[in-house]
Amino acid sequence: MTISSWVKRATSSGVAVGLAAGLLVGCGRSNGPPLLDDRPGVSRAEVHAPIDFAFDSIDDRPVTSEATRGKPTVIAFVNTGSLPAQAQVDFLVVMARHDADKVNYAIVALEARENREIVELYRKALSIPFPVALADETTTAGGGPFGDVTTVPATVILDRAGRIVLRVAGRVVKSDELRGALSGL
Repeated sequence: MTISSWVKRATSSGVAVGLAAGLLVGCGRSNGPPLLDDRPGVSRAEVHAPIDFAFDSIDDRPVTSEATRGKPTVIAFVNTGSLPAQAQVDFLVVMARHDADKVNYAIVALEARENREIVELYRKALSIPFPVALADETTTAGGGPFGDVTTVPATVILDRAGRIVLRVAGRVVKSDELRGALSGL
């Protein structure tokens, strides 16, 4: 039976249209969290337990799960050679000027340890006012608590408890989309 014939049968037999629509958009899939946004690279994951992370800060301001708890947090995973990643950083710098007291911001550079000085220059050149850190080897290899963030820019929003509520990879997330995702957190 095709999905369209199932929907016709379900709606004619009195089954709620919402159930059919939910099945059509992938709610209830067993092979991963439901996608609530069908644009490439975007997922709003089911709410899971808070994640734990700790990255090596280049300026002594911690980029850890412990330091970010209590406020919504936006973390952008970047590399210094990516223009889209630089554009993502630019959006976050502007946002932080307006709401850094209510939202944590951080940049995690997917760079080798020997490129630390380049990352420091990147921070200075882009006038990044919030913490910048180097990713660990697991994260750089596409693992770790954030999943594969190697397609940069990758932007993650954590709620106040440290749970991932939005993850976008491979494209710049503009301020209005970020603010929309942050509202209510």
